Amino acid sequence: MASWIEVGDRVYQRRYDPCDVTVSVVVGSDGLLVADTRCSLAEARELREHLRELSAAPVRWVVNTHIHWDHVWGNAEFVSPRQVPPAQVWGSAPMAAMMRGAATNPEAAEFKERMTGRSPEWAAKMAELEEYAPDHEVDGAHDLDLGDGRVVELRHLGRGHTDGDLVLHIPDAVVLVLGDLVEQSAPPALGPDSFPLDWAPTLDAALALAGPDARYVPGHGETVGAEFVRTQAEEIRAVAEQCRALEAAGVPSEEALKAGEWPFPPEALTHAIPRAYQQLQG
Repeated sequence: MASWIEVGDRVYQRRYDPCDVTVSVVVGSDGLLVADTRCSLAEARELREHLRELSAAPVRWVVNTHIHWDHVWGNAEFVSPRQVPPAQVWGSAPMAAMMRGAATNPEAAEFKERMTGRSPEWAAKMAELEEYAPDHEVDGAHDLDLGDGRVVELRHLGRGHTDGDLVLHIPDAVVLVLGDLVEQSAPPALGPDSFPLDWAPTLDAALALAGPDARYVPGHGETVGAEFVRTQAEEIRAVAEQCRALEAAGVPSEEALKAGEWPFPPEALTHAIPRAYQQLQG
């Protein structure tokens, strides 16, 4: 996406490579709220330049929709010493705790090594990487006042893409920012830290929160309407129901892909089926 798109009153979306990741911005009288910060400090610096196209106001709030690197590795660009005064950085309590623990996680270290080896450009990005976990946590719900009564409702509605997905409801614009709970440009990412059995009920709660007339901003892809979100919820629900039925019938996890009927291509289910079986088997 070459420019900002206004998806609701003073609510903007811009899509960025790599990863076709969405950044959302809510403009308030007291400053800007930025939802997700891209994949690196270099990309966040570019984002900062692009924010000036919308407003000269400072970034007062950063909200992470979830923990994944393509949404959070630019956080440190918006806090001291790179930004003074620093923005508040918000995330769900589960997400913040997991991000703080990433420094000692061997899998996270291996992933960073792989990213460093991708190209000279990525080696430079990784060399300056400074991970910054949220310094303000949402335990279920919190409302941010952006000035003149403009409120952004931060809600942790349940598990789905991760255990710490946070949505941003902007009632006066009738917009809900969903992060990777919904994807428009690809099938939903049912990854190794997803919760396939919980995901559809979380989307049900999102639809109930924002309503049928809202615009829904996905983590990747174009803004969509309620019908798209409802359809994706039903597809994810079908994955969960297939896994429940196959597990109850004694079909092993490694045979479930061939045994079942699925709404997504096989490559989208690599982690979904074993994750669902893990949930079912405790």
